Amino acid sequence: MSNSFKKKYLVSACLAGIECRYDCQAQERIDIVELVNKGEAFPVCPEQLGGLPTPRDPAEIQSDGRVLSNKGEDVTQQYNEGARLALEEFISKGASEALLKSKSPMCGVGKIYDGKFSGKLISGNGIFTQLLIKKGVTCTPID
Repeated sequence: MSNSFKKKYLVSACLAGIECRYDCQAQERIDIVELVNKGEAFPVCPEQLGGLPTPRDPAEIQSDGRVLSNKGEDVTQQYNEGARLALEEFISKGASEALLKSKSPMCGVGKIYDGKFSGKLISGNGIFTQLLIKKGVTCTPID
């Protein structure tokens, strides 16, 4: 079968073993690393694309849609810019689906933290995931 018929995935870079999470850690998943190694997936960290450093303060989406760090810094602009640039990567690399880090304020699918830094999960999607869904992209959460 021709390679042009295989799906190509965008994956959260932390799942591919890249230490880009807010706490400078990775959430490596061997199956995701294997997809990247086979050329069937490519890693992207929208937070870094948006100009946020690693490590960085934890952030959560607020009820009004803004993204604030646990110290009250408004990082909404960086999140929106990172999501936009990650979408450009998705399109330019010919991806068809996204495998994204669950619960993340950027990549979370279906469940995100409540915006109060309480550790409680609520229904919702991260900033990048919201953008992908608006474009009709299938997004799968990966724990």
